[in-house]
Amino acid sequence: MVEHIVLIKFSPETTKEQKEELIRRTLLLKNMIPGILDIQQGFNFSNRSQGYEIGLTVRFEDIASLEKYGPHPAHQEIVTYLKKIGMEDSIIVDFHLH
Repeated sequence: MVEHIVLIKFSPETTKEQKEELIRRTLLLKNMIPGILDIQQGFNFSNRSQGYEIGLTVRFEDIASLEKYGPHPAHQEIVTYLKKIGMEDSIIVDFHLH
């Protein structure tokens, strides 16, 4: 299995409603993209986040599933929405689960 972690930082103009809509849309990907075993996303509440406001974890069956996820049209719609609402930066980490 493979774990995909994303941390997202937004511009000050991005609204809470836009961020909530992002979470709603992202969680739907589990039923749209093959190979996703689990997907979780939510608002950060730690004061150690360095400005990253939303965290995402996606668990995939294997690397092949992760590689198909990136270019999948449903995922690309999320990427487009992120840019539209003012994503400033992201950190991505992928690793094998032991």
